[in-house]
Amino acid sequence: MSASATDLVSALRADLLLQLVLATVLGGIVGLERELKGKPAGLRTNILICIGAATFTHLSVSLGHGDPGRIAAQVLTGVGFIGAGTILHLRGAVTGLTSAATIWVVAAVGMALGSGAYMEAMGATLLIMVVLAGLGPVEGYLSRQAASSHIVIHCRPDATSLDDLEALVRTTGLECVRTQSRVENVDLVVEMNLRGPKRLHDQLLIAAVHHPGVRSVSTGE
Repeated sequence: MSASATDLVSALRADLLLQLVLATVLGGIVGLERELKGKPAGLRTNILICIGAATFTHLSVSLGHGDPGRIAAQVLTGVGFIGAGTILHLRGAVTGLTSAATIWVVAAVGMALGSGAYMEAMGATLLIMVVLAGLGPVEGYLSRQAASSHIVIHCRPDATSLDDLEALVRTTGLECVRTQSRVENVDLVVEMNLRGPKRLHDQLLIAAVHHPGVRSVSTGE
């Protein structure tokens, strides 16, 4: 191998090493925030996704085999499958959308690193952290300004029925302001005053209707 070819290989390896180190750092920053919040896609997942996206993009650009844009599209397709695995459908309620979106955008950070766009990757990571960690107070304010609803649920009088319904409310993301329960004939009647975004109230109604222990759901005072 000639001296020029050796120098080229060494430069490519140095670039790839730098990109992988930055992918570990930037993916780790996002992953740590997810890990501390107990989300399904945490520290290791985000680091590995960022490293993988950076590696595939670097190789597609440096080796010059095929269309780099086509390889990038395949990377996004693979990341889409991983993101879909973090989305949970629970009796009509959908959770994990933010984790799936985080996986998708972390892959974009890795692709930016793999193509040598270091400043863009770091800037994107900063914006990701602002959205994930910095918008908490804004969400809290919106939650306080959110809609309220009153629902009445007739369900089977099982020992765990009330706990199951309260867990369903928490999974949906609503705040249960007040809960009352009583037995009427053969039903356990649960009344709940709920607070949160309007779309979550609709999701809860769908989830409650599909709950195996629920016989009927009504709204209003």
